[in-house]
Amino acid sequence: MASTIETVIRSSVTKGLGKLAAFNRKRLAVGDAPHPFLSGIHAPMTRELTLVDLPVTGVIPPVFDGRYLRIGPNPVRPDPAGYHWFTGDGMVHGLALKDGRAEWYRNRWIRSRSVGETHAEGAAPGPRHGGFDTVNTNVVAIAGRTWALVEAGSYPVELSDTLDEQTYNPFDDTLAGSFTAHPHHDPLTGEHHALAYEATDPGRVRHIVLSADGQVIREEPVAVAHGPSIHDAGVTARYAVILDLPVTFSMKALISGHGFPYRWNPTHQARIGLLPREGRGEDTIWCPVDPVYVFHLANSYEDAEGRVVLDVVAYRTMFADGRHGPDGQNLGLERWVVHPEARTVERRTIDASPQEFPRPDERRWGQPYRYCYTMALPETEEDRFVGATALYKHDLEAGTRAVHDFGPGRHPGEFVFVPAHADAAEDEGYLIGMVIDLPAERTDLVILDARAFGGPPVASIRLPHRVPPGFHGNWLPAG
Repeated sequence: MASTIETVIRSSVTKGLGKLAAFNRKRLAVGDAPHPFLSGIHAPMTRELTLVDLPVTGVIPPVFDGRYLRIGPNPVRPDPAGYHWFTGDGMVHGLALKDGRAEWYRNRWIRSRSVGETHAEGAAPGPRHGGFDTVNTNVVAIAGRTWALVEAGSYPVELSDTLDEQTYNPFDDTLAGSFTAHPHHDPLTGEHHALAYEATDPGRVRHIVLSADGQVIREEPVAVAHGPSIHDAGVTARYAVILDLPVTFSMKALISGHGFPYRWNPTHQARIGLLPREGRGEDTIWCPVDPVYVFHLANSYEDAEGRVVLDVVAYRTMFADGRHGPDGQNLGLERWVVHPEARTVERRTIDASPQEFPRPDERRWGQPYRYCYTMALPETEEDRFVGATALYKHDLEAGTRAVHDFGPGRHPGEFVFVPAHADAAEDEGYLIGMVIDLPAERTDLVILDARAFGGPPVASIRLPHRVPPGFHGNWLPAG
């Protein structure tokens, strides 16, 4: 752990760099074209709403007793100078479903200090970690409580069931530093595993384990170089899996005023780390891999031969420009097989079509599995990450892909699998997520039957406004 003196020095340096970055941000050229992540489909909402008794088409299956929550960036005071999609003020959207009804929809800003300057209720209470307290990337259930998450900076924010009560909370004061947007629940142990990093500590990342009751029980440092940006991580029976890839902290980007100070770094050695789940950081097995970038894993597990299998969405590069949001060529869904003894990684393409947000049946996380579901991406980078109209279902045993196309002008986000009942088979259940009807400026919460993937939705709940594309969403059952 960092000493008190180190912490004070880092804090002082960070404040000074923040002031310089803010000064230079005002000098960045904006240009005449609208900012691609502040206009069109990405234009932010300007109000918090509470809507009740929403119209439903079809029949909502009885398993849906709880809330669908999704979060994403929605700046309160949109300013194109230096704005990056990943840094916008967080807004969480929620729909409560029960007894075949859509009881309510709410959208609420995460009340950071910046949001609190204009929000009637002010900033949310609770301790802060560092100067950046924007939380905008994922919203999950841990130990029966609801948490909004971000990587590389702020503590998590605990949310009430209605989203109105918010508290910055480092897991009841058991978390020492930053957290991640992607903690993964191990259904065999009840633990949540996370891999955290932060710009003020570029020489290490931390493997964090939360107990089944939501308390941090492990925070193990692992040495790295250059401050890599690690959005997601894996877990298997023996290992926590670290994706140490060539997107790293850029002091030049920070000082220049860019909101997201990470860039493609061709000098950084791309590698996969296998950290024994209860081992020390120096026990990590490092395996070189081709220089690509990965935001998300579909799953990770060990096969019968003890090899570690990772299914990932890969990019040839990422943030080579990086001023506004994701860039770089999407290489599709790949399978990486890591050989711990030989310290090698084999790559093969499962499906080369551009796609993102891979999700399995979460009950199979860290174990062999058969199905994963992804969101199609546009064929061209100019569409800025959102613009395709389809979801994919991959049968990894049969090597097949099914498609659900929502039709022209209808753009899905990430969909999550919900089992039909407690003992349901891996593909026995539903997929739920938001679909933007851009021509009509509306949004539907759509439920699909996973076993009739290409067929019409089982149910659809209409929202009378456009919910801007966000990042991650989850189904949180009641209780």
